[in-house]
Amino acid sequence: MIKKLLSYLLTPIYLICFGLLLVIFHPIQMITRWIWGYPVRKKAVDVLNYGLLYSLRILGTKITFSGLEKIPQGRPLIIVANHQTTLDIPAVIVGFRKNHPKFISKIELGKWIPSISYNLRHGGSVLIDRKNPRQAVKDILELGKHIEANNYAACIFPEGTRAKDGKLKSFMPAGIASLYKTAPSALIVPFAIDGNYELMKHGYFPMTVGVHLKLTVFDPIEPKGMDMTELTLKIENMIRKELGQEIRTASV
Repeated sequence: MIKKLLSYLLTPIYLICFGLLLVIFHPIQMITRWIWGYPVRKKAVDVLNYGLLYSLRILGTKITFSGLEKIPQGRPLIIVANHQTTLDIPAVIVGFRKNHPKFISKIELGKWIPSISYNLRHGGSVLIDRKNPRQAVKDILELGKHIEANNYAACIFPEGTRAKDGKLKSFMPAGIASLYKTAPSALIVPFAIDGNYELMKHGYFPMTVGVHLKLTVFDPIEPKGMDMTELTLKIENMIRKELGQEIRTASV
């Protein structure tokens, strides 16, 4: 009962903080981009996402990163993560900030959301139209070229959509294969996100207090010569195990 009451009391405070961060950092991104360009704007984005992630402590959220020391530098990376809520994005940006993570997002997120839409449009990410799969593949291939040329990271959520019930959906290999096709020197880094579903199982109101958000980086994988379908299933099961969910076999 006390926990539920705290959820109702603390959620508005968190949401006000969340909204203020988005509104304040939108013009900061615009100004830094116009005057100093990408490097300074990127620092502003890092600060924004640090604030978005760690302001969850208002809700009593414990945030634990594991395996950050495993993240390689000087190579392009393909981050393969499960997708629970929109709050997955700040976790990826904070954890992989040295690798300049880019995202594959649906085109709708590129409109009307302060800070977030601007960063997606001007930060090197791609916005895909799910109704136009041919163009989406072209955009993903271009993103692969971008991370290959700059030793950046691209994050992909191969479930295709958020797991609204908290249960991991089957990973689809096509997006990973497309990225790797134009980023052949990339390492693949699995990344497990555990706790965001619990945090937002009722949506944005009320949010759950006292959640432990566990963010786990696995050992990088050298994908050269590997079958992408088999590799995708292997990564999926690594994340399933971390989440305590049933392992999926290739025949299922």
